[in-house]
Amino acid sequence: MTYRGRFAPSPTGQLHFGSLVAALGSWLCARHAGGEWLVRVEDIDPPREVAGSAAGILAALPAFGLVADGPTLFQSTRTAAYAAAIEQLRAANALFPCWCSRSELARGDGLHRDARCVASPQADQPPAWRLRAPDLDIAFEDALQGQQRQNLRNEVGDYVLRRADGLYSYQLACVVDDAFQGITEVVRGLDLLDSTPRQIWLQRCLGLPTPAYRHLPLVLDGDGSKLSKSAQAFPVDPADPVPALRRALAFLQLPLPHAGRGGVDDLLLHALAHFDPARLPHCSGHSVA
Repeated sequence: MTYRGRFAPSPTGQLHFGSLVAALGSWLCARHAGGEWLVRVEDIDPPREVAGSAAGILAALPAFGLVADGPTLFQSTRTAAYAAAIEQLRAANALFPCWCSRSELARGDGLHRDARCVASPQADQPPAWRLRAPDLDIAFEDALQGQQRQNLRNEVGDYVLRRADGLYSYQLACVVDDAFQGITEVVRGLDLLDSTPRQIWLQRCLGLPTPAYRHLPLVLDGDGSKLSKSAQAFPVDPADPVPALRRALAFLQLPLPHAGRGGVDDLLLHALAHFDPARLPHCSGHSVA
């Protein structure tokens, strides 16, 4: 099977350093394996999108030498596939309609564990659709973070796949599109590690393959907070890509040529010559130099 990796940004801002690290890590893994690297724009939540963000990210990636091996997939064009997945799960009685509000769930621990809606149906309000979370431990081996285990019912609860406003969840769209694109390994930031058991269970419910997973350390700011949520998360500059690219390679603990030597292509060739996925940093996160 041909290796296929992907970078799947949400269009909520311009390409920042944390996203560059994720894109670079996934690109290096794909190129090292002699496989393909794809880009997918996860534009399924219009209220959160920033105008011009998708175009800005797609324009910035080639400046850093990260060129996809196929056309960009926009999730906004895939709603028919998500609707079909919902119908498949409904036919299998794996979903149930739910009118519970966040404020109602917050009176407990915020999780929904009843495998059915405990709120009264409201004729004037469409329901969300939740996937029943079994009392089951989902275990998997992450290539960097090691053995992982999560009890879906206790730690996640029944989770929403289609919201009351009709928008599809990240979990559903991600699973459907990873299968559609034939992704064999998901390389992404550690902030999404917690979502992986939910996605594995959903893959099983839909009869879809489970890719391998490799979760990269998070880029932290000077205060130890995730950089993308920090005021320090300035966009990287595609007009001057070498400094940010050198910092991203250093973050991934790859050796660099001497300062001032090499442009983008030279840096990437040097990185690939020394790249071993098993030697990527196994920590949960660290700040960038």
